[in-house]
Amino acid sequence: QLFIKDLHFDGVPVRIYLPREPPAGKRRGVILFHGGCGIFGSIRSYERICRHIAKKSDSVVVSVGYHLSPEYKYPAQTLECLTATVHFLQTADTYGVDPARIIVCGDSVGGTYTASVCQELVHRTDLPKIRAQLLIYPFLQALNFNLPSHQQNAFAALLSRERAVNFILKYLNKDCSLKEQILAGSHVPESMNLKYRKWINPDLIPEVFKLGYKPPPPTSFSPRVHEEVPELFECRCSPLLAEDAVVCHLPDTCIVTCGHDVLRDEGLLYKKRLEDNKVRVTWHHVEKGFH
Repeated sequence: QLFIKDLHFDGVPVRIYLPREPPAGKRRGVILFHGGCGIFGSIRSYERICRHIAKKSDSVVVSVGYHLSPEYKYPAQTLECLTATVHFLQTADTYGVDPARIIVCGDSVGGTYTASVCQELVHRTDLPKIRAQLLIYPFLQALNFNLPSHQQNAFAALLSRERAVNFILKYLNKDCSLKEQILAGSHVPESMNLKYRKWINPDLIPEVFKLGYKPPPPTSFSPRVHEEVPELFECRCSPLLAEDAVVCHLPDTCIVTCGHDVLRDEGLLYKKRLEDNKVRVTWHHVEKGFH
């Protein structure tokens, strides 16, 4: 049912899935960034889901095989996702795709790349606009690891609270001994906490998701830890920190969150930010789902 080709888009490996059935008109395009914390996962590991999407939605799917950390240092992954997206937007006609009907999607860190790519393309007037973005339990901020979902799912299978921070440090090629201080929030100066409290704050989480939540004890700021991890405060790593001037121009968005996921609240916070900026959002919550 599908033609499947391995190609390179401006040097970035991709696998493209084209339905064999002759189309009635130009097809939709789907660009997919796989999850795996930027340190594992591959085109091959997402083969079945890409085939499924291409067949079920009669779309041309592009799976992006960005190179992994630590061999390719951050932000190589985000930049490769951006390069592949720009290339596909520019060459959509070649694949029988309507350039005005291309969506970008990803799960976990793939959701981070999706959010980042859409933010970076906001002011590009030389390209067709992304039609929509789909974020599946995305990682969106590295300032606060004490939100209700972090506490409730601290020991969840596959992605515990500690493991999440460990993966981030490995992805950024940092010393993993910084984990405890980052979990406590010692990497964030008070001025930054105050600045971003309007966007990253347990008070913005609906009450139904705050069962058993306890505000963490105050921690002392460590300038040394802060200076070790400047990447955590970049929008490419923490898309929730983007300014409203960017967020208000983002495309229609679908966000999927899961009940048993440390990252649940990041999806909820981004949903609120987008809605506050008049971006149309569809939200699916899988109550018994996990990361």
